[in-house]
This record gives sequence, C-alpha cells and structure tokens, in this order.
Amino acid sequence: MTPALQVNRLNKYFGGLHATRDVSMTLPRGELHAVIGPNGAGKTTLISQLFGELRPSSGQVLIEGRDVTHRPTHERAGLGMARSFQITTLVRDLTVAENVILALLARQGHAGRFWRRVDRNAGLQADAAGALARIGMPATQLGRRVSDLSHGEQRMLELAIAMVGDPTLILLDEPMAGLGSEESRAMTRFLAQLKGKTTVLLVEHDMEAVFELADRLTVLVRGEVVAVGTPAQIRDDERVRDAYLGEDA
Repeated sequence: MTPALQVNRLNKYFGGLHATRDVSMTLPRGELHAVIGPNGAGKTTLISQLFGELRPSSGQVLIEGRDVTHRPTHERAGLGMARSFQITTLVRDLTVAENVILALLARQGHAGRFWRRVDRNAGLQADAAGALARIGMPATQLGRRVSDLSHGEQRMLELAIAMVGDPTLILLDEPMAGLGSEESRAMTRFLAQLKGKTTVLLVEHDMEAVFELADRLTVLVRGEVVAVGTPAQIRDDERVRDAYLGEDA
C-alpha cells in the first residue's frame, strides 16, 4: 500500500547551518508518528518543509505517492495535508465561529463569500459547530471572541481549524504547549481518536503523551535521525537516552 507520507533524504541549509540532515521517514496510512528531540533539533524546520513553507535544499517529499517537493502549500492541502502551528495563529479579534468559517471558506475555495454576511449562512454555521463538536467544544462557544478564550481553548480551536475538511494527513507542531494537566489529557484523548483514521505526524515535548499515543517515533538530534522505532524500542535505545531522554526514561 502506498504510504500516506514518504520523506527521502531531506536536507535544509540556512547558510552554514545544516538544519535537517538526510532525514528520511515513511508513514503508513493511519499511523500516529511522533518526532521528538531536543530544542534546535530541526523538528519545526522539518514540518515546514513537509507543508511547503520552506523549500528543501535537497531531498524529496511524497504525499500518497505524489512528489510534492516543489509544490506550494495550497496544492499539498488539496491532497489532504493540514497542519497546526507551535505559536497560536488565530485571529484574536474575531469570534470562534468566524475563525472556523475562514478556514472552511479557504478549504472550499469560495473566496467570494468573504463579501457576504457569514453569520447569516446557516450551512457555514452548522459546519463550524460540527468542527467544534469534533474536539469536544460546545456550540455555545461559537459566538465567543477568541481573545476571551483560555490558552487551552485556543489550542483546541486551532486543532478544530486544522481538521476542517477532514484532512487525511495532519502535521501537529507541539499542540500541548502551555496546556494544563486536564487540558493535556483532553488533547491526548482527542488525538487517540484519530489513530487508524487520520495519519498524524506529531511534534511534541510532552513525553508522557507521546509514548502513550505514538505507534512509532523518530528521534532527531542536530537535524539528523538517530533512531526510529516503537515507544518500547525508543525507551531502550542507548543513543536516545544519551541524546535526549536521559536515564529516567
């Protein structure tokens, strides 16, 4: 079966900095694959190359067997790829519904609708409510201004927006950053529901969540893959212990 995502010897240089070094990985459909590593390991740079925001210096990216290495972001989105960001990218002065509807319109390619009153469009409102329901956020939140949401609520909203259009492959860049313990558990429960249905590439520093969720992990250190394996294999890998997890692993 054709993998959902295939990465072949991906390299990225920023001047003299070699940010990703011959990174290769294969994600079968429905796998939740975590990428871990210390700060500065190249994890966000890798995601940005996969989503088309950074052009690789060399290497290859394939989605469902199609070479998208030099294709723009919107074409990758058209093939079912979506992503969330490490730093919140919501429009804080708009409501929850308006943020979700902006994503819906962008996904559907109906830019002309921006000139109409979206708050009177029952179909878009229903779709926005459905997106929230998927992450466990009640429809009563639709009218709230994003700036009034807690940090955890904003992170969940970002995930709802990333899931608009039912992507088949989603890249998540530290979705649990800054969340409290209960919020992290809610996020973990949601991501667990995606396993087997949506292919997920997860970059995350919460090791408890990572080892609970991941089918397999890739460990990056200084831009290079030092280990790939199941959670048990990664815990037992001496190179990973020395480079990242420490003896407490």
